[in-house]
Amino acid sequence: MTSTIAIGEPAARIEPTPAQVLAMLERAHALARRAMEAGHHPFGALLLAADHETVLMEQGNVDSVNHAEAVLARDAARRYSPAELWPCTLVTTVEPCAMCAGTQYWANIGRTVFGIEERALLAESGNHPENPTLDLPCRHVFARGQKDIRVIGPVAAIVEPITALHRRYWRSR
Repeated sequence: MTSTIAIGEPAARIEPTPAQVLAMLERAHALARRAMEAGHHPFGALLLAADHETVLMEQGNVDSVNHAEAVLARDAARRYSPAELWPCTLVTTVEPCAMCAGTQYWANIGRTVFGIEERALLAESGNHPENPTLDLPCRHVFARGQKDIRVIGPVAAIVEPITALHRRYWRSR
């Protein structure tokens, strides 16, 4: 359930607590495991409402072009208005790449939470042709825009389990 605000009215964005951040990431990590078990790359993304607990949408990775975060942001933009999305949080196991950060920006999702940095993913996947990682932090992408997209991550408490999942996956490919 989302709260609707009038266009132009500033949306209150209360920051999540550390416990909420960890709970978000654990749920996204479980989704990444399910994506891997279904034969996809191990990435998971959630869209959480302003209360930091209500999951509005979930998305596992589809393929090398249809990343979980970008697919989720595009679907969210079709379902919700920009004003409804602004106080929401996109939660993802790995830092959004440039494509995913850009899609989040255009969808008007006002915050992202991620578990591990893109550089940590690169250390596990190397130059694998299915994951030619860009070394471009999402904070740099957002800083070039006109919106105050807030970023929380990496989150130390979840780095090891996410890294271990990617290590196992990319070494098996």
